[in-house]
Parts: sequence; C-alpha cells; structure tokens
Amino acid sequence: MTTLTPTSELSPGGSAAEVPAGLPDVATLARLAGEFFAALPNGAVPQPPSGVGLPSGLSGIQGLSAPAALPSPANAASGAAAQAAGSGGSPTSAHSAQSTPSPHALSLGKSSPALVPNAAASNGLPEQAAVGAPGAVPRAGGQALGVPEAYAPALPSVPSAPANLPVPSTPYYFLGEASTLPSAVSGPSFYFAPPAGSGSSAFDPTVVPTPAASARPPFDVHAIRRDFPILQERVNGRQLVWFDNAATTHKPQSVIDRIAWFYAHENSNIHRAAHELAARATDAYESARQKVARFIGAGSVEEIIFVRGATEAINLVAKTWGTKNVGEGDEIIVSNLEHHANIVPWQQLAAEKGAKLRVIPVDDSGQVLLEEYKRLLNDRTKIVSVTQVSNALGTVVPVAEIVDLAHRAGAVALVDGAQSVSHMRVNVREIGADFFVFSGHKVFGPTGIGVVYGKRELLEDMPPWQGGGNMIADVTFERTVFQPPPNKFEAGTGNIADAVGLGAAIDYVERIGMENIARYEHDLLVYATRQLQPIPGVRLIGTARDKASVLSFVLKGYTTEEVGKALNQEGIAVRSGHHCAQPILRRFGVEATVRPSLAFYNTCEEVDALIRVVQRLSGARR
Repeated sequence: MTTLTPTSELSPGGSAAEVPAGLPDVATLARLAGEFFAALPNGAVPQPPSGVGLPSGLSGIQGLSAPAALPSPANAASGAAAQAAGSGGSPTSAHSAQSTPSPHALSLGKSSPALVPNAAASNGLPEQAAVGAPGAVPRAGGQALGVPEAYAPALPSVPSAPANLPVPSTPYYFLGEASTLPSAVSGPSFYFAPPAGSGSSAFDPTVVPTPAASARPPFDVHAIRRDFPILQERVNGRQLVWFDNAATTHKPQSVIDRIAWFYAHENSNIHRAAHELAARATDAYESARQKVARFIGAGSVEEIIFVRGATEAINLVAKTWGTKNVGEGDEIIVSNLEHHANIVPWQQLAAEKGAKLRVIPVDDSGQVLLEEYKRLLNDRTKIVSVTQVSNALGTVVPVAEIVDLAHRAGAVALVDGAQSVSHMRVNVREIGADFFVFSGHKVFGPTGIGVVYGKRELLEDMPPWQGGGNMIADVTFERTVFQPPPNKFEAGTGNIADAVGLGAAIDYVERIGMENIARYEHDLLVYATRQLQPIPGVRLIGTARDKASVLSFVLKGYTTEEVGKALNQEGIAVRSGHHCAQPILRRFGVEATVRPSLAFYNTCEEVDALIRVVQRLSGARR
C-alpha cells in the first residue's frame, strides 16, 4: 500500500526531491500564485490579517501573502446593505461588499458557493467533525445569503451568534440535546428517563423552550443547504433544484440520523412492557407528541393523535365525529380551494347521511369571499372544513375569521394545515380550530406520519375509528372498554420511528425559527413572482395578496407537461398537473398548471435557473 506524505510534513525548503510523485513542487506553486496575484485588477495583492501567517514553506515568496480574513456576519450584513443601496438594488454578494469597491471587483451576485458538497474528500466524509447541530453552526456571511440585497432591509433582524458557542457533549445532537442552543434544564443521564425530581412528564403548554435570540445564528441559506444531503444530487448532469416542496419536502441530516438511531438503539413496540428498549421507544414516541403539541400550540398532549398523514386525518374526523353528528338535511361547508383530501371524505359522508356539501367561492385572485361564506352559514351547518394555505395557488386563507363565524353559527371547524405548518407559525388555540391536521413530510419530516389535533371534549365524545390493540383498556367477549384520547384513535402498532423523526424535524425548524423561515420565504416568493410574471405568454394562476411559497402558472403554446420536462432537463423539479385540486383550477379555466413551490433551502440563483428555462421556451413559442 502506498501512503502519501501529507503536505504539512514537507520540509521548509520544500525541495522537489521531497515532494511525492504527481504533486507540483513549492517553486511551481509560488510561480503560479505570483502570476495570479499579478493579474488582479490594479495589481492588488491581498495582505495577511494581523496574527495570520503563511506556512513556513511558502513564507518569503514574492507576491504571495495569506488570504484576507472573511468578514464577520454583522460586518458582512451591514456592508451588503450599503452596497445594495448604492447599486440601485442590483443583487450582489455580501462577501464582495467593500467600503471602496474597485470598478473591476468581482461580484458573486446570487452565486451559491455552498451548492457543492461540504465534504471534499473522495470518501465523502467531512473534512472536520461537526461541532453543533445542523444549521446552528455559524458561518461567515450575511443575514440571508441567497436573497437579493435589494430586499435585505425587509429581512428580520437576527442577532449574530455568540463567538464561543459550546460544543455538544456528545455527537448525538439529534436525540434532543440543545447542542449550540442553551437548555432550560440539564438533561438526565438517560435521555429517555424524566429528570430526577420531576414527578411526571406531564405536558405544560405554558412552557415553551425557545432558545435565547442571541443564541440563534444568522440565517445563512447556504449553511442550511448543507444540512440536506439530497440537495447535492445531480439530475441530467445539473445540480438538483427542488421546487416541488408543496408535494413533499426534503429531510435534514438530523432527521435521517434520528430515525437511524431509533432503529439501531431503541427499536421496540411502545407501552405495556418492562424492558428498557420499550421504555426508550415509548419515551421517544411520547416526546414527539409533546413536541407536536408545543409546535402547534395545543393545550394538551392528549389532543394530539398520530396518523399516516393529513388525508387519513381528515378521513378520521369525517368517519368518527362526522358519522355521529351529521344527519339528513345537515350541511357541510368547504372552500373552492380545497385539496381532494378535504373534499372527497365530506362528499362520502354527505352521500351516506343525506347531507349537503356547500362551497365557499373565491375571487379572481384566488382568495375566499367571506361575504359569500357568511350567506352559506345557517342552523343546519354542522362542520366547516377549510385549508389554511392552498396547495395549488398558495393563497393564505383567513382561517381565524372563518372558524369564528362557524362557531357563531353553532358549527365546528376543521383546518387543513398541510401547506401551512412549514411556512408560518401556527397556534391552534389562537385560530380557535376544533380540529387541525397536517402531514409530517410537508414539514421536513418522514413520510407516513401525520397529526390530528382535536379539542379534548370533542375527542372524548367521538367513537373510535379502528379497533385493535393499543386503543383498548379492557376486552371481553361481551364488551370492550376503550382507552381515552389519544390512544383511542391509535389502534395497532403505529409508525413509531417516523413519529420520532417528525419530532426531530420540529426540533430542526424551531432551531432556525419559524419567523425567520416565513420572512425568508416571503422575500424569495416576491423575487420569483417579479421575475416570472413579465415573461411573454406566462399566466399566473392565483394572485392573492396573501400567499405562501407557491407559484402556479401556465405558458402559452406549451402543455404543463412540456414545461415540466424542459425544466427537468436542467435538473429543476416542479409539479405539473392538477395537484389534486381540480375544482380550483377549473375555476380559473385550466385543467393543469406548472407549480414551482419554495422552501427555506431554495435560493434566488435557483429561481434564476427556472426563469431562464421559461424565458427560452417563451422565445421559441410555437
């Protein structure tokens, strides 16, 4: 076996005889470096910062000095804002901001140096060990790399990370350790056991372990991208651009690691066992339930039911609460914006019971007409079921007002949050929802796991949906006594590992901060809309004032499938079709759209790549 000599072990003289075969000698490196710096504008040669020296083998070489220090996040942000103001809003990089920029200075613009894998080694391993949770290690750069600096003043003010962030005590940050974020209480020796002296692990909704603002690093989209391994994939020889986030989101490494850890160290069925792995699995599962309750502002963990996803969640409510409470002549209200999953179960219930399904219309922008909704409400209305964010158009629906009007009419209200929980802060008690549902895979968690939130008094009055193990308290051949909620609705062996993975996904987005995510995505959506809308032949479908991260459009002269295929050739993934929302698309006279949908790991550079393809197609339009 041949062992290469590390370059750090070369003697100061660096003679050619001491250099391993195939590597250039120091003299060649020095000559190339001198030629490079001599070719810089004005013959500028960067000077080393104080305290930074060159390797001994390269010291004293004419024209060669240490690289300039990277700016601190605060300095980079302030420099970026100043440069943006002075350039008339032209996007430039925070790294290239200088107090007196040279007219020939290189502008990185919206380039994404972090789009290449962080690991440069041929074996794929990182060059250095992680010292914090993904996305929580500060990198040099501006407050929001990837957003054009013309929009920088609109971004949230996020304090810089402290200089001396603590290193996690173990590499298993995904088990719940706060890592670089301060912890409210010191954890027990065994993560699956309650803290000593705590009595019980009862959920307290008033206690929200939000890290101090000073502990949250600046929002760096390129650092965040490194947390998502799939974003390093190449499609058709191009870097993958994932604009299909409304269909599913990708998973950060911490979620992948957490699920793998569960199967390697905790795998067991939950509840009713005395052995240690059952205790670990149960605590991990119930901890995930607590995280969900906190994440959506529920009043109790008993109000959180794990299901397969939002579709199953709505079916559960329709086939339990609906079956018991909706009768002949009663009415169910949905909006024109709904996904098929929030239409079909209610149609089935209405057909079974002889009830009527009524629909809230929308205006030409795609927003619901509240005055028309008020006219639909009456004493026969039993339930109102609406989306918070349209999956097809991106419209943000005023659900709090819709829920309040439903309650005044004596009806209950379900809110479909599948498209909202990853984009904005949700609090079910502030909304007033009786039921709230979402899917884990839409919020950077695993597939096959979702949530039903239901008010405790409603859940207690509802019959179980499925029968079997876990949901019973006592069984004889004469009768069965059911467990109280939420176990009453979780028959059989649930998706334990993916519930735990969902908890890890919630940890991840909370470390970044939902408000930071919402602001970044809003600015990215504004940027993409301004770029796409003027292209000849483009028609945007859904132009409501309040939108979240969805651009739905058609291009004259092309089918949506043709546009989708052209984008795929450039490595850009979008959804083309009816998006399981045919009624709302037909409201706008189309059967299908192209739907780019954004997430906080997308960049303006990726938007530009999409725009170039659409512009090319537009110019060649038949």
